[in-house]
Amino acid sequence: MTTGRGSKLSRLEARIQTIRGESVMLDDDLAAIYGVATRVLNQAVRRNRERFPEDFAFQLSKEEVAALRSQTVISKAGRASENVGMQDLTPL
Repeated sequence: MTTGRGSKLSRLEARIQTIRGESVMLDDDLAAIYGVATRVLNQAVRRNRERFPEDFAFQLSKEEVAALRSQTVISKAGRASENVGMQDLTPL
């Protein structure tokens, strides 16, 4: 039985996706990890932009959103929306 650190790592790895050749995590997944609402995470990043690398986040195109929604991993409405804020993805 896997418990503790290995289990937590597996859950994090399951949230990582490859988009534009980058390993990324959706903003709502990051917000869940930190226990905050997605809008709160995005607001904090916008207000503290100087604390983040220039390539910290990018916004999905409509085509990328459609492709992600077609995958079963992100089939819920509201996830991977191009309107979620300026930080849809975070390169890892």
